[in-house]
Amino acid sequence: MKKIFLFVAISTLSVHSFAQGTLSGDIMTNLNIFQNDQAIIAPNNPLYEQAKSGGEGWMNLRYNNNGFTATMRVDAFQNSNLKYLTKPMTAYGIGAFSLSKDIGDLSVTAGYIYDQIGSGILFRSYEDRGLLIDNALVGLLMKYKVSKNLSIKGFSGQQKNNNAINTFYAPIIKGINIEGDFAVKKVHLAPGLGMINRTLDQTSMDAIVATINSMPLSDRFVPMYNTYAFTGYNTLTFKNLSWYAEGAYKTHETINNNGTLQDKAGNVEYSTLGWAKKGIALNVSGKRTENFVMRTSPNQTLLDGMMNWQPVVATIRPQRLLARYTPASQDISEMAYKGDVLLAPNDNFNTTLTYTSINTLTGDKLYREAFADAEYRGIKNWIIGGGIQYMEYNLQVYRSEPLPMMFAITPFAEVTYRFDEKHSIRTEWEYQDSKQDLGSWLFGLVEFNIAPKWSFALSDMYNIKPTPGNEKTHYYNVFTAYTKGPHRFTLAYVKQVAGINCTGGVCRYEPAFSGIKGSITTSF
Repeated sequence: MKKIFLFVAISTLSVHSFAQGTLSGDIMTNLNIFQNDQAIIAPNNPLYEQAKSGGEGWMNLRYNNNGFTATMRVDAFQNSNLKYLTKPMTAYGIGAFSLSKDIGDLSVTAGYIYDQIGSGILFRSYEDRGLLIDNALVGLLMKYKVSKNLSIKGFSGQQKNNNAINTFYAPIIKGINIEGDFAVKKVHLAPGLGMINRTLDQTSMDAIVATINSMPLSDRFVPMYNTYAFTGYNTLTFKNLSWYAEGAYKTHETINNNGTLQDKAGNVEYSTLGWAKKGIALNVSGKRTENFVMRTSPNQTLLDGMMNWQPVVATIRPQRLLARYTPASQDISEMAYKGDVLLAPNDNFNTTLTYTSINTLTGDKLYREAFADAEYRGIKNWIIGGGIQYMEYNLQVYRSEPLPMMFAITPFAEVTYRFDEKHSIRTEWEYQDSKQDLGSWLFGLVEFNIAPKWSFALSDMYNIKPTPGNEKTHYYNVFTAYTKGPHRFTLAYVKQVAGINCTGGVCRYEPAFSGIKGSITTSF
């Protein structure tokens, strides 16, 4: 590790010193001070009873010169709660590095690679620090521009293991992707084809075989070392119409279905169709998923070893109470549809109507949403908005909780007043009526902004009508942020209820939090 760090650092500094290139980067740090509030924090949590404080930090460096690019990211975790949520994680090292060179129409990258095929259904290596996901492919990527209308890329490597810095899952991942870009009169086409091959290592296979041998004879099967997956996709644009469609197929392999190993092939069909003109926009989306599990091996679960990313058909809502019940994509069995209508008859008014339906392939209900909101700007200095959501949410599937289907009605309102070009105040109010999960909630927020430097916010999330066994509890949040040039500083006192946190279509359960959160971000 130290030799790699020294080599990359010296190489970067040497090139920077003797060539006319550019060096840029960014820094992000988080600080947590854990306050042991027994009303919301479960006992025997070492973060609150022993560590008391913790945090994490990342520093990115990027050097460019004459078609050559070098990147390096240093990761540091000290009693961090990002990975394990209820116990401290401490680690330090190089989280990612890469060396790239453009040679005419050929581009070569070695190291930690972030890329994807199509929408990501077949393959996507990406990073999300908020959820501590870093699914980088560590290996070699080559891209070649065959012509102005056609390009091809290929890659091979191992996926980064998030459980420790600079470690990798043993299975080998190889892929190829061909993409085009064509215009036929008024029709624009952007087609693509992709293929992935994952080869299991012997240790992973031995674990699979041991599990299969413990199963009843009638359920046993012969596992495969190699899995192949294919996808075809296209974006068609014609005047006001845009249509994306993708279909993917995976050969039969060992998959983990709720703790049971099965030998299954898989497939996904996904499409979204949009049309818009002045004053109106329509969009419909649909996705069918059957046994399409893409992991480094079936021994990995939850967020570990994910090789792909499946689009979420449901809309991820920014409202605090609505965001708690975002349905994550299901890779075993899902049939999802959504329709959106946006109406904007003039510059002062717009409204959105949405309906979403998600079932299993056998017809079991997973999620329903009927949503409407509107925004009015016809009064000087005022922005007035509001809406309502009706939701049905399968707690057993999305949270693995032995609870019934949740039903909720949530009206909300948002009002912004601008005193002048720099000063504004925004208020947000939500009420969620439900007799399941933790019961009914009331949420209020007041935010004052002094552009471009200061932001202050005060909010309270109150369990106003709890279900039996729960108590009425306030979850306060006092927040301030200061921005100067590329620097941003935040400090908040937070009491957070346990629930789902979603970022970029990826969701995870987060436990309750009580204490102080601070962050510093900067770029150069």
